Amino acid sequence: MERDDKIKVLMIGPDRSVHGGISGVVNNYYEAGLDKKIELCYIGTMVEGNKLRKLFKAAAAFILFWVKAPFYRIVHVNVASDSSYFRKSFFIKAAKLLKKRIVIHQHGGDFENFYYKQLNSRGRKSVQRIFSMADSFLVLSPVAKQFFSGIVEENKIVVFPDSIRILPAVEKKYGQRRILFLGRLCRAKGIEELLEAAAELVKKYPDMKLYLGGIWEEKELKELAARHSSHVVDLGWITGEEKSRYLTESDIFVLPSYFEGQSVSILEAMAYSCAIVASNVGGIPQMIEDEKTGILVLPENVRSLKEGLEKALGDAEICARMGANARQKVEEGFSIEKNMEKLLEIYETVLVSGQ
Repeated sequence: MERDDKIKVLMIGPDRSVHGGISGVVNNYYEAGLDKKIELCYIGTMVEGNKLRKLFKAAAAFILFWVKAPFYRIVHVNVASDSSYFRKSFFIKAAKLLKKRIVIHQHGGDFENFYYKQLNSRGRKSVQRIFSMADSFLVLSPVAKQFFSGIVEENKIVVFPDSIRILPAVEKKYGQRRILFLGRLCRAKGIEELLEAAAELVKKYPDMKLYLGGIWEEKELKELAARHSSHVVDLGWITGEEKSRYLTESDIFVLPSYFEGQSVSILEAMAYSCAIVASNVGGIPQMIEDEKTGILVLPENVRSLKEGLEKALGDAEICARMGANARQKVEEGFSIEKNMEKLLEIYETVLVSGQ
């Protein structure tokens, strides 16, 4: 198929205004010009807010889908777990009914827990049936491929990691002991352990600062952070130039998640040559090679997190070496330009296989 023939793709996911997660990945595609390379229509199915607002958004999106879908050949569904899965299942079934080529893009870092602990046998069979409707099933890491190969035909599964637009390298000053976190501020991201570890580390490194960029999801954790305001700085949700400034000025980036499909924030920190300290879960080891491009720690483990951070806090040369290696790795394997070319190939493959 000639690339000059624009592929028509109807993409489904959370509204692009939603903070982080899948919407961040989609916004990166728009910033990189995917909508110029293909005929792309995006329908947001979820917004932040109360249940009524979310329900109205989902219903309106489903109606819009029926209006738009006849004019597109491929339906690309971005899906996680829990309510995201249940919501997107209606769109997947509708796309199948309309005989569209279907690309399911699985982003959920905790799907295994959802599948085995929250669903009964009937629910698991439903997941298998719905996911098997995909012509191509995209996962973020080899670990995810191994899990989903028990649900979806293995020949449909493609390891397709997230990516970012890589800007020119910045000048970095190491040894400042500025630690940055970006993401949802909640227990599942390891914030409780992070605050506890920081409270211990600041005794040895009184000049240390922990910057938290994100939206608080749990009042108790926000109150805990406020009690440590001498060394913890609450930035709120930061984007654009402000986020770039903190990524430039921070020598260490931390992400102590309990689970993670893949982290765009880690990729961004790698591009800014930060020394990374992150949990050894999900797709993170695909990005972070322990002691080379960062430091891997155990999830839900204050001692392991403290030891990992202390390695970075105590040695600026180690930080500089890991930061340089991280920058090189993200350039070689996670640029959005290369990722977009692979996505176009996936689209072409599903169209050809459907002829």
